[in-house]
Amino acid sequence: MAEDTFLIVGLGNPGARYENTRHNVGFVVVDAIARSAGECLDLTKWDADYCKAAIWSTRVFFVKPQTFMNISGQSVARFVNFFNIDISNILVIHDDIDMHPGRVKLVGGGGPGGHNGIRSLIQCLGSREFFRLKYGVGRPGKDGVHPEIPVDRYVLASLEREEVDLLDRRIDPIITGVRAFVESGSQSAMNLLNSIK
Repeated sequence: MAEDTFLIVGLGNPGARYENTRHNVGFVVVDAIARSAGECLDLTKWDADYCKAAIWSTRVFFVKPQTFMNISGQSVARFVNFFNIDISNILVIHDDIDMHPGRVKLVGGGGPGGHNGIRSLIQCLGSREFFRLKYGVGRPGKDGVHPEIPVDRYVLASLEREEVDLLDRRIDPIITGVRAFVESGSQSAMNLLNSIK
């Protein structure tokens, strides 16, 4: 495939036990983006659920690795290498505990920031230069967020009703931003997505 192919990856953990947890926000968002394009991730390849869509004047793969988070890069690298996807055309959607709940931020490059999924992607892709769409879930003990819950339990706990409602309100602006990323480039997408507070 050519340089106009994009890869939109949602990070999470597989299985019913982890559905709708904070650490699976990436799965929720990528499913919603695919649905908006009339698609669903109902195909399986290289330890991932995926689909391919002809949208936004190009080809887009939507991918949810079905390995656990800390080795999710293995699956993503298979897609990148087989379909010869440019590193700058990769957008990874994931939770971020260092941003307040509902905050959205698109960044390019950088380190893993303590996120095991991003660490795995950097290792397996041999590059940090892919783009990440971070979705804030808050950190326990900060800004009134459950100080009594350890971080590992917090991210693997289910989203509360207020968090679900907030995420639902963010979906349409996120879709608009991701479309801009594909059609107009990262700067245009940043202008849209990074204004979502």
